[in-house]
Amino acid sequence: MSTKNLATAGSRADIPATLTGRAAVIAIGAVMIASFMDLLDATIVVVAGPALASSLDASPAQLQWVLAAYTLALGSGLITGGRLGDSYGRRRVFLAGLAAFVVFSALCALATGPGWLIIARTGQGMAAGLMVPQTFGLIRCTLAPAAQARAFGAFGAIQGLAAAAGPLLGGLLVNADLFGLGWRTIFWVNVPIGVVAFVLGARVLPESTTGVRARLDLAGVVISVGAMLLILVPLVQGREWGWPWWGFLLMATGAVLLAVFGMVEAGIRRRGAQPLLDPALLRVRSVAAGLVVSLLFFGAISAFFLTLSVYLQDGTDRSAWATGLIVLPYALGSMATSGVGVALAGKAGRRLLITGALVLAGSQGLLWWLVGGGQVPGYWSLAAALFVGGLGLGLAAPILINIVLAGVPGRDAGAAGGVLSTVTQLGGATGVAALGTLFFTVLADQPATGEQVSRFSQALSSVLTWEIALYLAVAAIMLLLPRTTAQAHS
Repeated sequence: MSTKNLATAGSRADIPATLTGRAAVIAIGAVMIASFMDLLDATIVVVAGPALASSLDASPAQLQWVLAAYTLALGSGLITGGRLGDSYGRRRVFLAGLAAFVVFSALCALATGPGWLIIARTGQGMAAGLMVPQTFGLIRCTLAPAAQARAFGAFGAIQGLAAAAGPLLGGLLVNADLFGLGWRTIFWVNVPIGVVAFVLGARVLPESTTGVRARLDLAGVVISVGAMLLILVPLVQGREWGWPWWGFLLMATGAVLLAVFGMVEAGIRRRGAQPLLDPALLRVRSVAAGLVVSLLFFGAISAFFLTLSVYLQDGTDRSAWATGLIVLPYALGSMATSGVGVALAGKAGRRLLITGALVLAGSQGLLWWLVGGGQVPGYWSLAAALFVGGLGLGLAAPILINIVLAGVPGRDAGAAGGVLSTVTQLGGATGVAALGTLFFTVLADQPATGEQVSRFSQALSSVLTWEIALYLAVAAIMLLLPRTTAQAHS
């Protein structure tokens, strides 16, 4: 199950399934295509990062923003997007988000500078925040119960396919340089696919709402996003600014604003309205621990792939295609164990989570050893280390949120799932900001006269040291989570 779709997993369609046969296949096909685009977009850009940075003369900080802007915007919009779909129609909001995603993809492809691309990527993330949360609701209101299980299974397969295809497709498109477009094809590819999905969805998707117009917590969205920006902007830009004192003041102000956000949300809750984040959820041990785990776990993953891609291409002079081939075993490892993790979550969920985190720490340790010598590691040694990491990810990532929700009363599961899904995305943006800044800072501090591969090896080794520490910390915090998915409260 995609963590992002849990933002509205607790919502309920208000009409019975109306589609069967060919119409149902077409409708679900449109939803799957849109989901595939979103999942693909999260991985394909990482491999193309060095090429687009070189083409647009983007600074390291701007490259970080190309990645972080998307996940930050997506995470900020998941809960609000889900409530908009419940209130105003999931079909309507899904199609609006899909259309906007296509438009912003084209704007990304047309970018003439890093600022343009960052703004367009932000728009892409906001559009995905409208589109993605409707997926489960549309499946429920389109198919009969028996067919829903098959559709959710297909959705899991789509996730695995996108994870495997992203690095390869990104590398292939950049290397192929179709029509001289280079990295721009990774965004242009979304346009015809998105148009097909929109036409199919507009023709056959049924409309559904909860029948209740929920009041949106726009104040919560503005304050929380403002706080995140006050923390992340000086963190990412600090090196280029020379780490001025007012940068640290901005980060401190962001921390204060997070406290204000908590007070505002508590006030909304006392008035009987629905806040973006119900402070009462933080008093549930599994949710509090789960938020920390999600932030650290997915932050480490996002930062790792950015820094690894830069290391492989700029440090070892590998092509984007060769980079995609090296990253592929990670996706294959994840696909190999994800089914095992889901099948055993009801018996040994927490142990699987801890095992996955420890395996990831071991994988990063192996990479640290391979990279630390300052030599160029071979394909098979890198692929083996990444395959091991993928095995760990497959054990932990697919079941993490469901294990966390096992300690949450049933009436609060939807709200808790939405918050956890949001923190997962914000964790990705935070990881790219923090560890990406560490990577580029260490790289800049290396003597320019030194060997290229040695300079990049030092930078990646610094990140890997923190990655190992983060996964070990995550494994320890996971001890606070429920033992299995079977511990759900009524």
